[in-house]
Amino acid sequence: MVVSKSKPNRAWLLISFRVAPWLAALLLFVGGIVFWGGFNWSMELTNTEEFCISCHEMRDNVYKEYRQSIHFSNGSGVRATCPDCHVPKEWTDKVVRKIGATNELLHKVLGSIDTREKFLDKRQQLAEHVWAGMEANDSLECRNCHELKSMSARQQSAFASSSHQRAENKNMTCIDCHKGIAHQLPEAFLDDEHDRFETEKIDCDNCHEGLRHQESWDD
Repeated sequence: MVVSKSKPNRAWLLISFRVAPWLAALLLFVGGIVFWGGFNWSMELTNTEEFCISCHEMRDNVYKEYRQSIHFSNGSGVRATCPDCHVPKEWTDKVVRKIGATNELLHKVLGSIDTREKFLDKRQQLAEHVWAGMEANDSLECRNCHELKSMSARQQSAFASSSHQRAENKNMTCIDCHKGIAHQLPEAFLDDEHDRFETEKIDCDNCHEGLRHQESWDD
């Protein structure tokens, strides 16, 4: 007859916990710290630009465009990295974004955009997915650094000041006007966007304030 070796071990643990309940509490406490530390370490590790461009799909496409943008190089010397623009800072919203990013891992395995040609074919779809997400959460990613209520109208151009005031009055969100600020827009974007504006009867002044008042387009 073979005696199970696990039974003595289980009995020893039960006796230990009964004799010294503080030991069980200590083990649970230490285990919780280790788990929480490991979880947050993993979150921060995947929230760096180095991680974002570790796959060639990002490095060879959108990252090259970003390097030409004002978010990469500007007079102030303040750089907004990939996670600054694509991951909200609030913890709950960050976790939601990370869970959603698991879909990107799936498509990495499937090779959905593993060539430049595939990426360009899907560019419109990918862009619309990002814009929809930012519209849904009121551009939380942009608000990592920018907030309408913190802006000084006196330090902005007349056009920027009036546009931001109009955006606040109409409950618009950043991505309504600031598509393509760090990456090239899809080729079909302008046609599709203008068609949508016409269908929804959106005022041209939302993006082109003052243009309708110009006397000539030739000046």
